[in-house]
Amino acid sequence: MPSPSPRGTYQVISQALRERIAAGAYVDGLPSEAEIGREFGVARTTVRRALHALEESGDIKTVAGVGRSVAGGAGTAPYEQIMTDLLEQIRRGELPPGTRLPSEADLADKYGVARGTVRRAVRELETAGHVEARHGVGRFVSFPS
Repeated sequence: MPSPSPRGTYQVISQALRERIAAGAYVDGLPSEAEIGREFGVARTTVRRALHALEESGDIKTVAGVGRSVAGGAGTAPYEQIMTDLLEQIRRGELPPGTRLPSEADLADKYGVARGTVRRAVRELETAGHVEARHGVGRFVSFPS
């Protein structure tokens, strides 16, 4: 019977992963929980605690539908990419206040995503106050307050 893992094993794992992140080992995203568990010889719950510690410290982020990736890395969710692009267009003046945003269908075609993805991006911009919806008319860039 193997000896039980010492307390704090998840901290050892999170530190090893943190060092790999700093070295640029995970540009395409982190390995799965199962792969990390096999590598370190621990249960999945221990791996989850290690990953949670990395998420809490801001080293990694979990993106729904994408997985875990290095924070600030290329694993950004499509809706976040659209949101960032639209916000940049607003800030540069390409979409000035009062301008109607393109339709969801047009944005979905432009970015090559589903309309639901566009809807989420625009809803996030609405929540942040950058865009306002006018029922039956469309969504418009908000005027600064």
